[in-house]
Amino acid sequence: MAPSSFPQQPVELDAVDRRIIQELVNDARISNAMLAQRSGIAPSTALLRTRSLIDRGVLTGYHAEVSLPAVGRSVQALISVRLRVHDRVEIDKFTQKMPQLPEVLSMFHTSGVTDYLLHIAVSSTEALRDWVLDYLATDESVGHTETTLVFGHHKGLGGPIPTELPAPGDGH
Repeated sequence: MAPSSFPQQPVELDAVDRRIIQELVNDARISNAMLAQRSGIAPSTALLRTRSLIDRGVLTGYHAEVSLPAVGRSVQALISVRLRVHDRVEIDKFTQKMPQLPEVLSMFHTSGVTDYLLHIAVSSTEALRDWVLDYLATDESVGHTETTLVFGHHKGLGGPIPTELPAPGDGH
């Protein structure tokens, strides 16, 4: 599903939907039978509910997670990019080009001084320098970059937000 086709408003989720989502976030390779058992529903219901979550744009994909050092990409960096001109054509070209480069893990279009934040992974600091020179410093639309090395990356949970959050100061 393309990002532009994601729901723009919250989708109504019941307790079963939330449980299915959480189980899939924990293990996207879980069998339908195990998903049903952990969700307290029949396997046919689990399958229908999962398909419904996909159809409604709540579940947007499944993926394999790769160890970047294991594939020779042990150096990660966050690169802040400020465009020289805020012209729609240049913005669209940059937005189309960057995520297609194999080194780019994520790209965020942001507000404030930084227009884009790129998360990339390469083999070495020399490869990082060359990448910045080849793809950013020589790009006529780029006005300024700032590169920050990533020493560690800790992922968040990524699952649904509980329907009721504890009040501030509740100690949770």
